[in-house]
Amino acid sequence: MILHDLINYEVLRLIWWLLLGVLLIGFAVTDGFDLGVATLLPFVGRTDVERRVAINTIGPVWEGNQVWLILGGGAIFAAWPPLYAVSFSGFYLAMFAILAALILRPVGFKYRSKRDSEAWRKGWDWALFVGGFVPALIFGVAVGNTLQGVPFRLDEDLRIFYDGSFFGLLNPFALLCGLLSVAMLVTHGATWLQLKADGPVADRARTYGSISALVAVVLFVLAGVLLYSFVAGYKITSPINPLGPSNPLLKTAATAPGAWFANYATAPGLLAAPAIGIVGMLAAGLALRLKWEGAGVLLSGLGIFGIISTVGVSMFPFILPSTVDPRFSLTVWDASSSHLTLFIMLVSTVIFLPIILLYTTWVYRVMWGKVDAKAIREDRGHAY
Repeated sequence: MILHDLINYEVLRLIWWLLLGVLLIGFAVTDGFDLGVATLLPFVGRTDVERRVAINTIGPVWEGNQVWLILGGGAIFAAWPPLYAVSFSGFYLAMFAILAALILRPVGFKYRSKRDSEAWRKGWDWALFVGGFVPALIFGVAVGNTLQGVPFRLDEDLRIFYDGSFFGLLNPFALLCGLLSVAMLVTHGATWLQLKADGPVADRARTYGSISALVAVVLFVLAGVLLYSFVAGYKITSPINPLGPSNPLLKTAATAPGAWFANYATAPGLLAAPAIGIVGMLAAGLALRLKWEGAGVLLSGLGIFGIISTVGVSMFPFILPSTVDPRFSLTVWDASSSHLTLFIMLVSTVIFLPIILLYTTWVYRVMWGKVDAKAIREDRGHAY
C-alpha cells in the first residue's frame, strides 16, 4: 500500500479546508487583538505614558502572532495553488496596501520613542493606527468580495486571468464587511487592553470595546440580510466527484438567490456558527462592561470564530467563486494540490503545529502580567 493512501483524497481535501479555516481564525484571534489595540491607540491613550502602556501590552507578542498570517499564506500556496494564484494576483494592490500598513507597525514600535518630541511620537502613533486599521479593513473587504465572487477566468490550459481592478473591490457590500472586520477586531483589542492594562487605558478600552461589540453584531446581521436579499450565491449543477482531478472546468455551476444559505437548510446544525458569532460578540461587550478580564478575551475570540466560520460553512464547497463564469469557480473538490502533496503537508502540520502552539503558550506565560503606568515612567522592564 502507498503510504498516502492511508487517508482518502476526499478526506484530505476536507481536512485542509478545515485547516485553512483554523489558520485564518488563529490569525484573527491572535494578531487580531494586536490590530485592534493599534486601531484604538490614539483614542485610549491621551498622554505619551498611556499610549506606551497600550503599545507594551502587545509589544512582547505581536511578532509571534504574525506567524499565523505566514502560515495561512503558506497553506494557501501549498494546498490550494489556484486560490493562491487568483487571490495574490487579483488582490495584488490590496495585499500591497496590507503589507505596507503592517510594515508601519515594527517601524513605529522601534522609532516612536527615539526622539523626545511630542509631534514625533504622535506621528508614529497615527502610523501605528494605520497599521492596525488598514489591514483589519482590507481583510474584511476581501471576504466581502469573496462572498460576491471575483472577476477571474480560466482558459483551457487552466491559466488564470483576472479582469477586475483595485477600486472594483471597494463596493458597498465589501466595505460593509470591512467595517464589520474592524469592529470585530477593535472589540478583541479592547478585551486585551482590559486584561493587560490598567487605569484610564483599560477604562477607555471598555467604553470603546462595548460599543464596537454592539456595532459588530449589527453589521454582522445586516451583512447576512443583504447577502440573502441582494447577493446571489453559487451552486454546483453537475455531479460532484470529491475524488476527481483538480480541474475546475470539469464541473458546471450557476448563481442563485439565497444559495449561500442552502447549507443551513440541508444541515441546520450549521446555524451554530452565526449564533456563536452573535452571542460571542454580545457576551464580549457585556464582559467589558462588567470588567470580566480573562473571560472578555475568550468571548471575543469565540465571536471571531463564529463570524469567520459562518463565511466558510455558507460558501462550502466553494472557496472562490468567479463572476465571469460560475464554471470557473474554485471549490474544495477541484482546486486542491495532489493527494500526495496534501498528505505530506498534513504530516508536517501534525509535527510542527503543536510545537508552534507550545512555544506560543510558553511566550505568553513568560510575558504575563499587567502593564502599569508607573513601570513605564520608571523605564522598568518594557521595550517601547
